[in-house]
Amino acid sequence: MNEGLMTVAYIGATILFILSLGGLSHPETSRRGNLFGIIGMTIAVVATLLGPRITGVSNYANIMIGMAIGASLGVFAAIRVKMTQMPELVALMHSLVGLAACLVGFANFIDPTAHFTGAERTIHEVEIYIGILIGAVTFSGSVIAFGKLSGKIGGKPMLLPARHMLNLGLLVGVIVIGKWFLETETPEAGLAPLVLMTLISLAFGVHMVMAIGGADMPVVVSMLNSYSGWAASATGFMLSNDLLIVVGALVGSSGAILSYIMCRAMNRQFIAVIAGGFGTGGGTAPAAGGEAPQGEVQSISASETAEMLRSASNVIIVPGYGMAVAQAQHTVFEITTVLRAKGVNVRFGIHPVAGRMPGHMNVLLAEAKVPYDIVLEMDELNHDFPQTDVAMVIGANDIVNPAAQEDPNSPIAGMPVLEVWKAKTSIVMKRSMASGYAGVDNPLFYKENNRMLFGDAKKMLDEVLNSLRA
Repeated sequence: MNEGLMTVAYIGATILFILSLGGLSHPETSRRGNLFGIIGMTIAVVATLLGPRITGVSNYANIMIGMAIGASLGVFAAIRVKMTQMPELVALMHSLVGLAACLVGFANFIDPTAHFTGAERTIHEVEIYIGILIGAVTFSGSVIAFGKLSGKIGGKPMLLPARHMLNLGLLVGVIVIGKWFLETETPEAGLAPLVLMTLISLAFGVHMVMAIGGADMPVVVSMLNSYSGWAASATGFMLSNDLLIVVGALVGSSGAILSYIMCRAMNRQFIAVIAGGFGTGGGTAPAAGGEAPQGEVQSISASETAEMLRSASNVIIVPGYGMAVAQAQHTVFEITTVLRAKGVNVRFGIHPVAGRMPGHMNVLLAEAKVPYDIVLEMDELNHDFPQTDVAMVIGANDIVNPAAQEDPNSPIAGMPVLEVWKAKTSIVMKRSMASGYAGVDNPLFYKENNRMLFGDAKKMLDEVLNSLRA
C-alpha cells in the first residue's frame, strides 16, 4: 500500500471513529456507533499492516501471533465477563493501554536504528518522556481502580498526611529528572533517569487513586479513560503514526469532557476529586462528621409491594448497583411490561454516577430491552417525584440519600440526588441496612413514607412479578 492510499484509509478510519463517538452518545444509536468503531479499527489495523512504514518487516508471524492472542483474550472477556464486572474490566483495559505506552516508549528509546541529532533528538526524547509518564500513571492508577471496583481493595480513601505536598514533590521530581534525562548524551546514560521517572509515575498513579473514595469511582473510570487516550496519543507521536495521535486525542478529550460533566452532576470540582476524594468507603460505618439517622424502619413484603404498584398511577424505578449484582434487570423489564399493560405510567430515573462506571445502568436496562423513551436522566425526572405514587429504589443508596440536601456535615453534602423521598411512597430494596459504597448512612430508610423490602433483589422482584400476574 502506497503512502497516499494509506492516508486515505487513515482519514476514513478517523471519520468512522468520530461517528462512533457520536453514536455512543445516545442509547438508540449506540449499536450503530459500536459498528462504526469496529469498521474504523479494522481499516486502521489493515492499513497499518500493509503500509509503507513496516514494509521492512520480513516476518509477519510475530505480529499475527500477538494479534491472535489479543483477539482471543478480547473474545473470552466479552463472553465470560458479567455485566456487573464491566467496570473493573474497563479499568483493566485502561491499564493495558498505559502499559503499552510505557513499553513502546522504552523500545523507542533503546532502538539502535533511531538516529536523531539536535532539535530532532530533543523533541523525540520529550515525546518518549511524556509518553512513558502518562502511560505509567495510567497503568498503576488503573490497576488500583480495578482492585477497588472488584472489591479486592477497600473503597475507603487512603489519605496520607501532607498528601498534597507529596503529590507536588513527585511532580517537581519528575520535572527535575526530565531535565537530567534531556542532558544525557547516550541511551545508556539516559536509561537511569527514565527508569527513575517511571517508578515515580507508578507511585503517583497508585497514590492518586488510593486517595479517592468509593463514591467517586465512576469519575475515576472516566478520568482513566481520558488518561489512556492521551497515553495512546503520546504513543502515536513516538511511532510517527498520525491516526494513533488523532484517535488518542479523541478518546482523551471525550473522557475529559465526560469527567467534567460527571463532576458537575455530583457538584464536585474535578481537581478536588483527584486531590482528595470523599466518603469513608467501607460501607459499614456512619460517615464521620454527620449524625446517624434516627427512627424506625418499616418493612414491607413482596406481595404488599405488588399491591402498591398495581394500585399506582405513576411509578418511578431507580436502579442501582444492587440490581446489577443480582442480575435483576430482566425481571424489572417484565414488571414494567405488566404494569404498563395495566395502564400504569412507569419510568426509570438514572443518576449520572449510578453503578460503578458512567452509563452502567443504561447498559443494563438496554440489555433487558427496556424502552429508551421511559429511561430518563435525573434532571429530567426530579421535579416529578411529588406527583409520583410509588418510587421504587432497587439496590441504590448514595444517589437517593437526602443527607446530600439536608445535612451540611455529610461527606456527600451538595451532591445532586434523585429525590425519591418526595414521592407519596418510596420502596427501597436492599439486602441489609448497610450503608452504600461511599460509606454514608441514609436517612431515607427511616422516613415515614418509606418502606424497606429486604432480600436479594432478583428473588424479591420475582415474587413481586408473580404477585402482579396473579
